[in-house]
Amino acid sequence: MQFPEYRPRRLRKNENFRRLIRETRLSVDDLIYPLFVVPGKNVKKQIQSMPGNFQMSIDNIVAEAQKVRELGIPGILLFGIPSRKDELATGAFAKAGIIQQAVLRIKKEVPDILVITDVCLCEYTSHGHCGMIENGMVDNDTTLEVLAETAVSHARAGADMVAPSAMMDGQIAAIREGLDENSFENVPVMAYAAKYASCFYGPFREAAESAPQVGDRKGYQMDPANGDEAMREITLDVAEGADIIMVKPALPYLDIIYRAKQEFDLPLAAYNVSGEFAMIKAAASLGWLDEERAMLESLTAIKRAGADIIITYWAKQLAQMLNK
Repeated sequence: MQFPEYRPRRLRKNENFRRLIRETRLSVDDLIYPLFVVPGKNVKKQIQSMPGNFQMSIDNIVAEAQKVRELGIPGILLFGIPSRKDELATGAFAKAGIIQQAVLRIKKEVPDILVITDVCLCEYTSHGHCGMIENGMVDNDTTLEVLAETAVSHARAGADMVAPSAMMDGQIAAIREGLDENSFENVPVMAYAAKYASCFYGPFREAAESAPQVGDRKGYQMDPANGDEAMREITLDVAEGADIIMVKPALPYLDIIYRAKQEFDLPLAAYNVSGEFAMIKAAASLGWLDEERAMLESLTAIKRAGADIIITYWAKQLAQMLNK
């Protein structure tokens, strides 16, 4: 079909036509909203690099979870900041740990929202790395034991799903085995399967107070230059029992999201990370971008690339727009 017989602009001439032929649609059903839990009462501390997001104590987290549920968002993803950190990350798996307490309260007071817990150690270690340090390096296999113990403690508190993000080899298998051995075989695992060593995590590290004290995470998170390696990582996580696979970050890795959707027959999540959120917020605050349009364009791109689930700090704002 060639011009002048075929004129694509015919179906773009007004919003009703554009709605009729729209190929990609965002839905509230796609969304997961990340939240940061801290000790104390009536705490709601603004995260400076992530406007509109807060560190919140459990009482406020419960209230926030209720608002999220009222907007129709299916689930929240919890990150915990403990009152005390140590080299062994004991706060990660403590029975009365910050995440464990938060999960218990949320499931009691907002039982019909999905509570997903991030399973990593960086928020709980005094050195800020995602695993146990042995001889100056992050030791993979020792870390697996702690990750499994942490996941089980989250499930015991009532978590609906666990989301391992440490990028340790074998972490999905270790967690799956730990859950099954403790009668949590029905708790699914959402694997941070292709998680890159990205500069776009900067604002998150302020929010989660999890920046490494020494060195960086390039020894376990992926090199941004590698695409084939991401497919190998995802293949391993699928074989180890992942129920949902994730690509993180989202916008700089749309090609990885697309490839993962083509190659794997599992639900696919993408994390629209803090830096992606913050840079649009910053540009909008200076009048350089229209925030709402930039948000919609970014999240639509993630969905168009193949993501079934979008983890985003815009979840509430988008849900309010979609619910109008």
